[in-house]
Amino acid sequence: MTSRVLTAHVPTDLADKVDEAAARLDRSRAWIVKQALTAWLDREERRHQMTLDALAQVGAGETVDHEVVMEWANRFIARQGEPQPG
Repeated sequence: MTSRVLTAHVPTDLADKVDEAAARLDRSRAWIVKQALTAWLDREERRHQMTLDALAQVGAGETVDHEVVMEWANRFIARQGEPQPG
């Protein structure tokens, strides 16, 4: 696998946390950064796809009326004041 070096300036406290995690896990700083960046990119790609899916649903008219949402929310809030079973 080929690789490239990326350089980023990060706050000192964040760099310290990376160093602490690397020491605790007995891994390199690069391994920690690669894991974190991979996880963030995975989440970001999922978020982006979910946004595109939601926009497609809106475009297809698959929405819920505001009044219906408010009725549900008000019922939910009212139930929060009720005694819980158990």
